[in-house]
Amino acid sequence: MAVQENIDLLPFNTFKIKANARYFTVVTSVREAKDLFKSDVFRQNKSLILGGGSNLLLTKDFDGLVIKNEIKGIDIVDENDDVITLRVGAGENWHEFVMYCVSRDLGGVENLSLIPGTVGAAPMQNIGAYGVEIKEVIHNVEAIELSTGAIHVFNRAECAFGYRESVFKQQLKDRYFISSITLTLTKRNHRFNTSYGAITDVLKEKNVRDLSVKAISDAIIFIRKSKLPDPVLIGNAGSFFKNPSVDPHVFEALKKNFPAIPSFPGENNLIKIPAGWLIEQCGWKGKTLENIGVHKHQALVLVNYGGGDGKKIQQLSRDIQASVEAKFNIKLHAEVNII
Repeated sequence: MAVQENIDLLPFNTFKIKANARYFTVVTSVREAKDLFKSDVFRQNKSLILGGGSNLLLTKDFDGLVIKNEIKGIDIVDENDDVITLRVGAGENWHEFVMYCVSRDLGGVENLSLIPGTVGAAPMQNIGAYGVEIKEVIHNVEAIELSTGAIHVFNRAECAFGYRESVFKQQLKDRYFISSITLTLTKRNHRFNTSYGAITDVLKEKNVRDLSVKAISDAIIFIRKSKLPDPVLIGNAGSFFKNPSVDPHVFEALKKNFPAIPSFPGENNLIKIPAGWLIEQCGWKGKTLENIGVHKHQALVLVNYGGGDGKKIQQLSRDIQASVEAKFNIKLHAEVNII
């Protein structure tokens, strides 16, 4: 395990922001992680754990140790005729893992196809898309306590999953290094979720009559590619803001002033409003400011067209938040981790 100095982080973040790390290392096993957490370079510096760098906006150089998690492996923990339980290394690419499942007709994560990032980031963020969240298939999360090197296994309840939230982003933030996750997936009698209208429309367009894991995954990939920029081509971190939730009486008041306002059910009897719609109503969709801007097909995505500055993207996000609050009296919260 080598520790490098003064490493450019541009290749390690999907926003493609140029920023230097004072120290940088790659961890490929639990043993390496434990050794690192005992080392002087770790104990004497602040640290930043990176997976795929797909939920990150760098606004300055990082004067500390950046740890890239590349712990790999997919192992069968348990299996019967109906379900299979897999233990997956946190450094595995998330979409490649989904394709592993799709190719074996394993159900449960097909709606989460083409989400960028690594497996370890999935429970931290409780990733979700098209009516499905990772918490629905998570069995447990294995993580290493940074201060002691002890391994802890968190069951689903202990992960305290919420909308794009978990205990690892809240009470236990910066205290654990996720090494693997264990998921239980279906082998037959799959419970498909096509509640989002766009999925049904695409399946009809493609003349899909019999639902399957692959058919739904293919539809999701088609939808995402048509709406979202490829981070390989245009720097971005996917959805920059969370969809806000409001009380039903607040939503009814909004509907009187904005009859076309869309919504869908949220948690705890709240009403969720698409942040992209709110941003678009404020005139931001497709807006370009020099080499950064808001994507022309999805107002929820901020983009770096090349050479963009992280601080300017952060300011753009603040300007968007201010305009949405001024027009709708709704506060948008960033989904992206801003460093």
